[in-house]
Amino acid sequence: MRITFLCPHVRIAGGVRAILTYADRLASLGHAVTALVPAKRPLKTLWRNLAGARPDWMPGFRPRVVWTTRWRPPRVPEGDVVVATAWQSAGVAAAAPASCGAKFYLVQHYESLYHGAAAEVDATYRLPLAKIVISTWLRDIMRERLGEPAELLVTPVDPALFSPDGAPDPNRVLMLHHAYAWKGVADGLDAVARVRARHPGVRLVGFGLKPPPAALPYDEFHVDPPQHSLRRLYSACGIFLCPSWDEGLGMPSMEAMACGAALCTYDNGGCRDYARDGETALVARRRDVVDLAAKLERLLTDGPLREKLTAAGAAFIRTEFDWSRAVRRMEQLFENAAARRASGLSQ
Repeated sequence: MRITFLCPHVRIAGGVRAILTYADRLASLGHAVTALVPAKRPLKTLWRNLAGARPDWMPGFRPRVVWTTRWRPPRVPEGDVVVATAWQSAGVAAAAPASCGAKFYLVQHYESLYHGAAAEVDATYRLPLAKIVISTWLRDIMRERLGEPAELLVTPVDPALFSPDGAPDPNRVLMLHHAYAWKGVADGLDAVARVRARHPGVRLVGFGLKPPPAALPYDEFHVDPPQHSLRRLYSACGIFLCPSWDEGLGMPSMEAMACGAALCTYDNGGCRDYARDGETALVARRRDVVDLAAKLERLLTDGPLREKLTAAGAAFIRTEFDWSRAVRRMEQLFENAAARRASGLSQ
């Protein structure tokens, strides 16, 4: 099949990593896969196409990368399948010529909450695109709030990239730092401060794409760590704290669990596919800082519980979600849609 993904960029990020991994693994199965990526400025677009610019953090990336000044329906290549991957690209896929193939929408968050005008974003979920969602929470939103059916395909963690690498320190608490308020950094800092008042040996370790303001109380911070360093960072911290209010899935939490960290998280929606309170993680009520701090303190002080959750969480991530199965399922969805479309065109 000829498959086109409308990818917003190729920088390393959770959602983009999933898009490009699907694209690369589908290419490994023999499909002709293209990532159509906007570059905004014409000269930069031209240079990147001439230079064959690709995601340098994915060695051996197999799909073709085509840069365009912006997504436009006529610029979508002809093929068998075209996949929108965010609300900004959904309208482009819907309006693309029929020759571009069966039309899909990979939904990785309920973007109406925080990205764009809510009514405008909601309208994209009602476009005539077959929806694939990455969590049960998103599937329920599509069905119950928008009346749209959706196929569930939880994004796996790659064990070749994320697995235990060293002994974790139970007093090191790792948290992703992000400028978006809904990522809950302020709640996470508050929870850690409450716990530190009783347990001063706790060390807060942060990581993120950019350095945080100097006044924030991180004991250490890692700026934009490469994948091999991120694996070691996850593995060196006994607890991963996720204070996000809402997550489409929450790949950093899953990656940390795969590396042997015990997860303490808000009930942010997406985590329900892997964070089972008292079984694979400790889950606090959404936006309840007191509850989040209590769960964090429990993980810090109850060694047997932490070890149980660590082992169960890692095993769950490793066995329940598998990249080979996920890619084959996506391939099957695409093949079925392409076959139905071909049958309809031939009649």
